[in-house]
Amino acid sequence: MKTFFRRRDFLKTSLLASLAPMAVTRALGQASFPGPIRRELFIQAPPHVSVHASCYYTERTGPRVLSIHQYMSRSDTIDVAYFRYSADNGRTWANQNEVRTLEMRPDGKRRRAPRGCVVDPVTGRFVYFWCEGTLPTDDPLEGMWRWTVYHSISEDGGFNWYDSGEIIQNGPEFTAKHPLPGIWTGQNAIMIGDVASKPIVLSDGTFLVPVITTLIGPDGKYFNPGGGYTYTVAGVLRGRWAPDGRHLQWELSQPVETDPALTTRGTDEPTVAELPDGRVLMVIRGSNDGKPWLPGYRWVSYSSDQGRTWTKMKPWTYANGENFYSPSASSQLTVHSSGRIFWVGNISKTNTHGNNPRYPFIVGEVDRRTGLLQKETVRVVDDRGPGDSVKLALASPQVREDRETGELVVNLTRWGALSTDTVYEWTANAYLYHIPVV
Repeated sequence: MKTFFRRRDFLKTSLLASLAPMAVTRALGQASFPGPIRRELFIQAPPHVSVHASCYYTERTGPRVLSIHQYMSRSDTIDVAYFRYSADNGRTWANQNEVRTLEMRPDGKRRRAPRGCVVDPVTGRFVYFWCEGTLPTDDPLEGMWRWTVYHSISEDGGFNWYDSGEIIQNGPEFTAKHPLPGIWTGQNAIMIGDVASKPIVLSDGTFLVPVITTLIGPDGKYFNPGGGYTYTVAGVLRGRWAPDGRHLQWELSQPVETDPALTTRGTDEPTVAELPDGRVLMVIRGSNDGKPWLPGYRWVSYSSDQGRTWTKMKPWTYANGENFYSPSASSQLTVHSSGRIFWVGNISKTNTHGNNPRYPFIVGEVDRRTGLLQKETVRVVDDRGPGDSVKLALASPQVREDRETGELVVNLTRWGALSTDTVYEWTANAYLYHIPVV
């Protein structure tokens, strides 16, 4: 892992430029989220490039934060990424490191995609996850049979990594070619679909990393039974500390049962949270891509055995049983220090069409008994404004609780905001949204 970084000194500077408090377009949710929501510019994008950022506390307590930001000039491809470190809760940043995301190899371009991080609450170790794969012609779709998952472990908050490598399940049958049950690199893939699929640590110490896998068809190649852009199946990687206490051992869960007649792209980009009764809640991205007559729902599954097996998926609804529409986009669950569970994502007034529209972007509270969304708590965080393109996408969020204020802090990029009806404009800034919590 150390060879992937080129470290250089970076002048301490704050990239937070405060903007005026944004207007809140709906009064619902005031009981859970009082006061104004603040939007701040986090990182300014270069021309014709989108910047996507995420931030993680690197120690069990205290103000140290790691920021990972990525530059993109085409879909599903990271041009370059950087690590930055803050010792004062994100007020200033220093020690910027470039993360290698591209390597030329004889058989193609080796691509790397940074994903999530988590602190183990017992050992204090900081674990970082990313995806990696060699794409013969550099077509992002080749990742559907090429991506695999890697991780690194640090004891000093992400400055140095004592263990790093591909996640391969224990057992003589598992190798880099066949790293996990049902996964054969070059025929199908396993990946962390988005930074919103954040890893968590359960109360019993088990690491859960939300992942998606792809299918192998009768011809031995990647199989897409839904007819959408891609097809994936949700699950989790389960990690436990090895007997030496310093390395993680991994196993792949059973998949979430999916039906291509209900969601054309399968079960995609899951996010997970532990409920008070010990069950694990999984909220899943679906899609009606190619079949707009299907309802554009968010889907849900539960595990009663620490993520080993999962119930058959069903529509994720409001706690009162009412359905709601949600586009094909990532979302995130997060557990607050108060024990409350929050969800950030998109809800649409009418049926969606594949990925669209990816606005408004909302926050809501999850019923801790049922794992369903409480409608009366839903509040708009951001929405398409008068100057925004219809192509605006408020998606791929990453959430943390501010340790000083208790606010939810959301990293979010306003993708496509400057586009026209005919031309997609990649210039898109990364923002921070501060959401007050009662």
